[in-house]
Amino acid sequence: MLSDSDFRPVTLDDRELFARHYELFPQVHSDNTFANMVCWNPYADYRYAFVQDCIILSSTIGGLTRYRPPIGPRSPELLCDLLELAARSDDKNPLVILDPGSREWISELYPHMQLVPERKYFDYVYLAQDLAELPGKRYLTIRHQLNKFQKTCSPQIEKICRENVGEIEEFLDQWCDWKDCDSDPMLLHEKEAVFFALSHLERLGLSGIAIRAGGKIGAMSLFEGLNRETALVHFEKGLPDCKGIYRAINAETAKMLAVHYTYINRESDMGVEGIREAKMRYHPHHMEEVHLVKQEDLQIALHQGAK
Repeated sequence: MLSDSDFRPVTLDDRELFARHYELFPQVHSDNTFANMVCWNPYADYRYAFVQDCIILSSTIGGLTRYRPPIGPRSPELLCDLLELAARSDDKNPLVILDPGSREWISELYPHMQLVPERKYFDYVYLAQDLAELPGKRYLTIRHQLNKFQKTCSPQIEKICRENVGEIEEFLDQWCDWKDCDSDPMLLHEKEAVFFALSHLERLGLSGIAIRAGGKIGAMSLFEGLNRETALVHFEKGLPDCKGIYRAINAETAKMLAVHYTYINRESDMGVEGIREAKMRYHPHHMEEVHLVKQEDLQIALHQGAK
């Protein structure tokens, strides 16, 4: 029987385990990535169990724990154990499903269990070439803004490395002052996450670029490969000093990633209307959906049993 005692914190020391496992079972949603979990651990307390050659993940926010389906060989018995564990959680949505394969599997085994889409957690996935080249009429306004930025701000592109990390951190402090992070707990958590990522770039397997405008760092991005077809942009920040710099960091990141990847995942909008509008403006190719299972639906499904 699966229990919470089987779970342990996700730490930097677990990177090789996750890298080997995800090579066998590639992920499609940003929230299951090792870098995401380690960087956001102070906020979401990510934990994992390695059972029957499967990784099972949990996250705890505000004392409420949610679980995710086993990542690995399909085992109806292990899934049933997980559902029973999730049913003991106090969270009103104790099961989170982040990939279509698990969704189809669970729906087949438990056809009467309601899976509720949660739009604010959907990841936006774009064609890498579209973001790099901005082709056609639908990107006309963005191209215009980008061209104006190039002419007025004399940008320089550089890779993030040990020599400029200190300057990047100073830029992030300025970004937080602009965004008033102290008044928004989520922005404070994000600041902590990106500082952790910068401090452990190599161990996390992350890469990044920065844009220098007028001699100062004005934007940065951090990214990695998510799977063989898709790259993932974890963080993308810019200051308003040079108008169009967000367009520029997006395009320059895409140019670098489009050499190796077909798609770019730019994570979710978390239900923030301004972020949603900005992400939709770039015309996503598709969304990586997230579905939740309510506590009452989980109880009903367990009572009815697997198909």
